[in-house]
Amino acid sequence: MMTGEIQNSIREENLAFLVVVIFGRASEGLSFSMKSFIVKLTYFKLDPVLLLFTCLTGEEKESVEEVLSNVSLAPAQSLWTTEASGSVKLRMDEDCLQEPITVHQMFKASVEKYNSLWALATRKKDKWEKITFSEYYHRCRTAARSFLKLGLERFHSVAILGFNSAEWFFSAVGTIFAGGVMTGIYATNSPEACHHVASDSKANIIVVENQKQLDKILQVVLPHLKAIVQYSGPLQKTVSNLYSWEEFMELGQDIPEKDLDEIIRSQKANQCCVLIYTSGTTGKPKGVMLSHDNITWTAHHASRAGDVQPANSRQESLVSYLPLSHIAAQIYDLWTGIQWGELVYFAQPDALKGTLISTLKDVHPSSHMGVPRVWEKMMEKIKEGIAHSGYLKKKMVTWAMTLSLEAHQKGINKGEERPFLFSLADSLVLEKLRAELGLSECLKFFSGAAPIGKETVEFFLALNIILYEAYGMSESTGPHFMSGPKAYRLASCGKVVPGCKFKLANEDGDGNGEVCFWGRNVFMGYLNLEDKTRETLDKDGWLRSGDLGRADKDGFLYITGRMKELIITAGGENIPPLPIEDAVKKEIPIISNAMLIGDNRKFLSMLLTLKCSFNAETMEPTDNLSLEALECCQQLGSQAKKVSDITGEKDKEVYQFIQNGIDNVNSRAVSNAQRIQKWTVLPKDFSVSGGELGPTMKLRRPVVLELYRQEIEKFYM
Repeated sequence: MMTGEIQNSIREENLAFLVVVIFGRASEGLSFSMKSFIVKLTYFKLDPVLLLFTCLTGEEKESVEEVLSNVSLAPAQSLWTTEASGSVKLRMDEDCLQEPITVHQMFKASVEKYNSLWALATRKKDKWEKITFSEYYHRCRTAARSFLKLGLERFHSVAILGFNSAEWFFSAVGTIFAGGVMTGIYATNSPEACHHVASDSKANIIVVENQKQLDKILQVVLPHLKAIVQYSGPLQKTVSNLYSWEEFMELGQDIPEKDLDEIIRSQKANQCCVLIYTSGTTGKPKGVMLSHDNITWTAHHASRAGDVQPANSRQESLVSYLPLSHIAAQIYDLWTGIQWGELVYFAQPDALKGTLISTLKDVHPSSHMGVPRVWEKMMEKIKEGIAHSGYLKKKMVTWAMTLSLEAHQKGINKGEERPFLFSLADSLVLEKLRAELGLSECLKFFSGAAPIGKETVEFFLALNIILYEAYGMSESTGPHFMSGPKAYRLASCGKVVPGCKFKLANEDGDGNGEVCFWGRNVFMGYLNLEDKTRETLDKDGWLRSGDLGRADKDGFLYITGRMKELIITAGGENIPPLPIEDAVKKEIPIISNAMLIGDNRKFLSMLLTLKCSFNAETMEPTDNLSLEALECCQQLGSQAKKVSDITGEKDKEVYQFIQNGIDNVNSRAVSNAQRIQKWTVLPKDFSVSGGELGPTMKLRRPVVLELYRQEIEKFYM
């Protein structure tokens, strides 16, 4: 049978005919791998007819050697490097044979497919201004030529400091096109923290959002800095080599397109293009080097595990608002958006101060990702709305949410037929609650960057919202495990991304071990930190997560603790703090944050904070109790309105309520060593501005230990 005949059968969409050809005409020399067909059909959801065609015509590569024989990679001797200009061997095997490509190759392929589709949307003067993928690509090229004009050196960085915007995206992609390394800086960073990232990454150019961020850069001395670009607001200062965005985009007009093309052609998939700086939860931020292949492979495979659809099937839409300097938002908003042709709406800079939900209501995204604290804030908003409702509405909401939670706990999410009452409750009540969050048309909901509490997960299940948890690290280019419509189990962070592998090192009797990663998403190494790189990668190249986990018989992973957070008491007992902290917060609804203490101590103690309102401008915690905390106090017969009305044991009713909750948690402890003996309520809640929480709302335990050293020492006097 000739290739033309096969192509004709594809045009006729005669899948059955092709199947007959495969098994009936093998004598004509056509090879076919059923294993490869099933893997790609199941995991990657490729068109079955086209997939059969590629298998039959020999276009399907069956070995790593065959794939690499057609790819030009930079010479590499090792799986890791600590030099920005270095290159690495790729972790390719028979399960991940996708051809290694650069960021430019990925973008160019997407432009060819999604050329005239809307790509980015920015709110200006109460109207959404949109650009197509073709315009997006060309603006990135324009930015690249301007970076070259400003003197961007190969493998030096462009650091971007500011809130999410189209200009952020143009700068990021343009940097890579120009041969530089894109580096994000958290907008909440201090001048000193900005200096560390910009200096460590040898930033030639810094792109800042506004005057506030510019002032941080002007306070520090950066030896490699050649220019600063400001993309929002008028320039208020006359500074040498400071450009407005409009001026910047005109700078590279005399740089020939062919010069840029030459630089693009010289790039290799196993070279560095992105730096992600860790949040510094356990020490000084480290520069995580990610290659073109890390980015392009992960954007393709991890997103498909989460059931993200290509735009030629159904264009996905999302709201970009989480820090793009963090890998979770960057891979979800920026790189996956390019790969699959998503429409990205940019939220307002004050999104996390209260405007996010109004943006969600305006654009009705098809998918949404939040860190646990964002989902918790949404939960609190819904609870406040319910609290202000009349008696009848409260009863209706309680009835509907109870039905939904019970249905999901029984496995309705696995495709079972929905009970009539559940469907009725969803259409009458739950749809309206989801609409209040701007999620009425959202089909997929993701949570990542930090562990999410069981209470939050169950609350959203009660709204008929399944939060698909992703688990990974900056060092794994984001997700290594994904939950999704076809891989969900309550309390699990899903299954390993197809093409990746994992193992549990040093398992104990209960099956808990350190979660280790292997795959094309594993990072190149830490910039200029050989010792730290060797600590994180074992001798065989497996990435050590530092997290403890166990896997069930179906391959679902459950994170049970963090090795660096593990409390080892003076008696030698190993205690993971997170389960105890979560139990306390669930038992005592007035508690916002709980941190267990006890490393090298004779017994466990705990620091507690109360739920309060936050200043809308500064996001600092106020002294006013939250609505949920006020309701709890009223039910206890307490007159407290402020945090300061309770702390210092001024409110006996609330303190007794907390003690009763602690007693209930202690009654379920597996040993005496895991019981909380002493606790105290701190005068204010934890926050990013206070230093207790990192940019993604992770608890910074070493910082808390230092800030509240005196309170902790009183426990053990």
